[in-house]
Amino acid sequence: MSEEIPDPSVFAEEAAHQEKPVHKQGGFLPFLLDFGPLLVFFLTYKYAAPKGSGDGFGQTAAMIQGTIAFMVAIVIAIVISKWKLGKVSPMQWLSAVLVIGFGALTVYFHDAKFIQLKPTIIYAFFAALLIGGWMKGKALLKYVFEAAFDGLDEAGWLKISRNWGLFFLALALANEVMRAVLTFDTWLTVKVWGVTAVSFLFVLVNVPMLMRHGLGAEPEEKA
Repeated sequence: MSEEIPDPSVFAEEAAHQEKPVHKQGGFLPFLLDFGPLLVFFLTYKYAAPKGSGDGFGQTAAMIQGTIAFMVAIVIAIVISKWKLGKVSPMQWLSAVLVIGFGALTVYFHDAKFIQLKPTIIYAFFAALLIGGWMKGKALLKYVFEAAFDGLDEAGWLKISRNWGLFFLALALANEVMRAVLTFDTWLTVKVWGVTAVSFLFVLVNVPMLMRHGLGAEPEEKA
């Protein structure tokens, strides 16, 4: 989806088709393109950050270096996505625009709050979009992942759109809490590893429901 959230189609499809081979375009490349820029951000910051917590200037310099690396990495990810997969999803474009925009503000003002605020904006935007669509009886997630979730019926699409909307809302609130109470170093560590792990778990928890609604089912042959 974006570097904030792993592509659910990769993991849901693997779980739903564990009894038969899956031929998914790009394999895990979409996940690597989503997660890679965030990992570059984390590793660059960790490499540049001074040891100990007393060097405020060094911490700021490391945060700026990590942010610049993040901006460069997400541009590279967009180029590779277009080159290797033939497309760039709207979510990737939105994420790239926000990374570059808020990253530039972070670098200019030497203030981490801008790059930390970006996930909240993305999560809140997706939450409003998906929950709003669900309340109107429209499964907006279907327009993005229809090809990946073969066989899923309309009720399944509505449920997964609602669930992702609520999940995004929870992530937006959690990011604001973490931003307020955690140091930048701790926030970044939780963002990279904790949020990613919780996202994988969320995807897997939803797989049984998706399978009950037709995910991975063989199409019925007409007599």
